[in-house]
Amino acid sequence: MGRPKLKLHAAEAGGVSLRHRKRFGILLAIVSAIVGLGVWAFLIEPNRLVIHYETIVVSLPRLDSRPIRIAAIGDIHAGSPFINTTKLKRIVELTNGEKPDLIVLLGDYMVRDKFYQTHIEPEITAGVLKDLHAPLGVFAVIGNHDSWYDANRVKRAFKKEGITVLDNDVKELRIGDRSVWLIGLADAQTNRHDIAGTLARVPEGGSTILLEHHPDTFLELPATVKLMLAAHTHGGQVNLPFVGRLIVPSSYGQRYAAGIIRENGKTMFVTTGVGTSIIPVRFRVPPEIAVLTVEGL
Repeated sequence: MGRPKLKLHAAEAGGVSLRHRKRFGILLAIVSAIVGLGVWAFLIEPNRLVIHYETIVVSLPRLDSRPIRIAAIGDIHAGSPFINTTKLKRIVELTNGEKPDLIVLLGDYMVRDKFYQTHIEPEITAGVLKDLHAPLGVFAVIGNHDSWYDANRVKRAFKKEGITVLDNDVKELRIGDRSVWLIGLADAQTNRHDIAGTLARVPEGGSTILLEHHPDTFLELPATVKLMLAAHTHGGQVNLPFVGRLIVPSSYGQRYAAGIIRENGKTMFVTTGVGTSIIPVRFRVPPEIAVLTVEGL
């Protein structure tokens, strides 16, 4: 009678062992997935650099007009993880390779000193970015991190290298026999931008492209400004499936986080930028150079 009982205990022991192995396998798979996602989010994706193509039609194109190809680069944050002079040269190389008509730099070239960052002076960053080339020019606006560092020093460094900084200023761009007015506003978060005074310098009915670092200004613009280009949000840096972008530095949350936004007859494009801020992480928001084909200006 004892022998069958021993066989039963052995079968039970085998079943328990099998369940333990299955549980361990599941746990191992979960841990591996978490580690893998962490490696991707902190080491791989922030070190990528993609070209993000978009076509933006702001109004019905005139028969004699042609699209304008604009390269938009934001939130470089030179000195943040993976953004060294080698990466800056790569940004220049890829941007020039797209042969844009116009290049715009949308602010935040600097970082706030943290233990995981390297200090890169604005003169060094400007000295690399000076090799950007476009027939209509290279123009920049100032971001909040640049103001926290030293906005005047950043502007001087860029101007010295031939990069025009538009700080509540406008520039007429001649395209064939017509003009497009490029408007650059001071950063809304840290400086006093002058929307009315700056727009008053544009001839009535003039075609406009407005640059500002912070996208929240979009709501303040009159309908005469058909296109605004902005940065600042980093696209939230993390974009989780079914949840969305966790933290977006905008008063309007995910509304102005990234990409093309159309409201009240106006259009805005927000680039997710190149570098990182606060936490050096990106997930499903790769660093980008935006190449925009704009029609109808």
